[in-house]
Amino acid sequence: MHRVVVLALDGVYPFELGIPQRVFGTADGLYEVVTCTIDGRPVRTSADFTIMADLGPEALASADTVVIPPYTLAHDTAELPAPVAGALALIPAGARIVSICTAAFALAAAGLLDGRPATTHWALAPRFRELFPQVALDADVLFVDDGDVLTSAGAASGVDVCLHLVRKDHGSQVANHVARRCVVPPWRDGGQAQYIEQPVPEPSSAGTAATREWALTRLDQPLTLTDLARHARMSLRTFARRFRDEVGMSPGRWLIQQRVARARELLEASDLPVEVIAGRVGFGTAASLRQHLHAAIGVSPQSYRHTFQAADRR
Repeated sequence: MHRVVVLALDGVYPFELGIPQRVFGTADGLYEVVTCTIDGRPVRTSADFTIMADLGPEALASADTVVIPPYTLAHDTAELPAPVAGALALIPAGARIVSICTAAFALAAAGLLDGRPATTHWALAPRFRELFPQVALDADVLFVDDGDVLTSAGAASGVDVCLHLVRKDHGSQVANHVARRCVVPPWRDGGQAQYIEQPVPEPSSAGTAATREWALTRLDQPLTLTDLARHARMSLRTFARRFRDEVGMSPGRWLIQQRVARARELLEASDLPVEVIAGRVGFGTAASLRQHLHAAIGVSPQSYRHTFQAADRR
């Protein structure tokens, strides 16, 4: 069983602390999730209560994945407190390390992000860049997967990165099942924009949600911006602006992401030829599907299918 160890640091945010258990713990026994502190003692939260974990830092030595939730940055410096550095040193080579929001500061201070792409909450980006210029920070995305180290932005992006790992480990069907049980969106691509001081649309104003739902049932068709705007009964300019306001990306990019997501599901769960899958998701040709899938996740359709079929046989 894959062991996920959650490290609660002083000032931990309660909401994000519970995300790993909620997501990985919902995957029908595929993960074991435990929580520890750097000394086995209770830690203060950012709220008006303290939490006590059953385990100390020794739990990190047996981790397959370590998740560090955000914490209050009382002393945001480039120096890592010795007890925290000692705890992180216990993480075995080859384990994945995941930070949520401000926990990226701890990874950067430990040197784990040097020369690597990463993200954190957009509001903290200027201070992060000041402290850690050696990190390739991208504060415009929800999460960054750099293989053995993953960083994510604030709050709900912690759900996104954990679901991303479930999908990466066990495929879309398992991840979608977990998302349904947690009542959260099954997939928000890591490259999706953070919602930076985005005004909430008035309830009476027309939105694009209905058109997105309509488009998802017609991915096999050559949908254009004109088609989408016509369905929403908006001008092209108004639709494009409202779509970006609500989703954080252009309609064209969103359509490609949905088509890639659907193609991944079909590659995992069916034996349909790649050419047929390409047609069903609206890419038209196998070559187009290969191009878009490789751009999204860096592998070919056949390699992707083989990976999950091999996992199913284990």
